[in-house]
Amino acid sequence: MKNKINLKNYNQNSYDRGKNGAFVLIWWFIQSTFFRLSFHNMYNWRNMILRMFGAKIGKGVKVRASAKFTYPWKIEVGDNSWIGDNVKLYSLDNIIIGSNCVVSQESYLCTGSHDIIDPHFSLVTKPINIKDGAWIASDVFIYPGVIIGEMGVAAARSTVLHNIPSNEIHAGSPARYIKNRFKEDELT
Repeated sequence: MKNKINLKNYNQNSYDRGKNGAFVLIWWFIQSTFFRLSFHNMYNWRNMILRMFGAKIGKGVKVRASAKFTYPWKIEVGDNSWIGDNVKLYSLDNIIIGSNCVVSQESYLCTGSHDIIDPHFSLVTKPINIKDGAWIASDVFIYPGVIIGEMGVAAARSTVLHNIPSNEIHAGSPARYIKNRFKEDELT
């Protein structure tokens, strides 16, 4: 089989990070020092740093020091949400996390991939939206373009390739419907 992929011609000049290269480098330095080396309970400090770099962070948000944000200016987190240890927010596109959400440790929210049939392997980005009350459990991979509905759950170690409707629990690789999180009468 002849190789149809030629990475020599890979080019992402059409991609817009949203900030210039110097700003990106300053963010990466601040994230690896003042953000990462802050004490466990310094949530307000980390929230302030994220806001300084353009993130929209609600009240009562708890972000762990080991969480990594590629481009915080493409991140929005609602009130009282938690982002756990070693969570990676690969924010080549927008990531919106609603209020009262949990993104548990080791999870990876990925907004970027590549066109697998393009000979130049072009960059493809799509936003991720996690609605109010959703839970992304430990070590979950969220694929670009996925929407997690209100009160939706991606169970531990799942690979989420498709949307999870409101109030549904999905698990596995790829993640599939398991059951509803709450009974309908409990949601009102």
